[in-house]
Amino acid sequence: MPYTPELLEELNILQRFDLVTSQQGIKIHHDASPAIIAAAQRLHAKGLITLADGGYLTSLGRDAAEHAQALLSVLTTSPARSAQVCTA
Repeated sequence: MPYTPELLEELNILQRFDLVTSQQGIKIHHDASPAIIAAAQRLHAKGLITLADGGYLTSLGRDAAEHAQALLSVLTTSPARSAQVCTA
């Protein structure tokens, strides 16, 4: 199943959370794009964030955000740095 535009918006929101601390959330303002507002509402309905307009990550949301941020890091790392050479 490919990533849909809706899933990409959800991943982009998860990417905005600071995983260094659980004391910092995000706020989706009322003048944000409808796609971002809808993505935040979906994340809330899925139990990943505490409020429909942002808030904090839930335990499940933190796990999802960690995976989303790790995936983005892997995909944006240059091939030369991420390639492993096997000498066996």
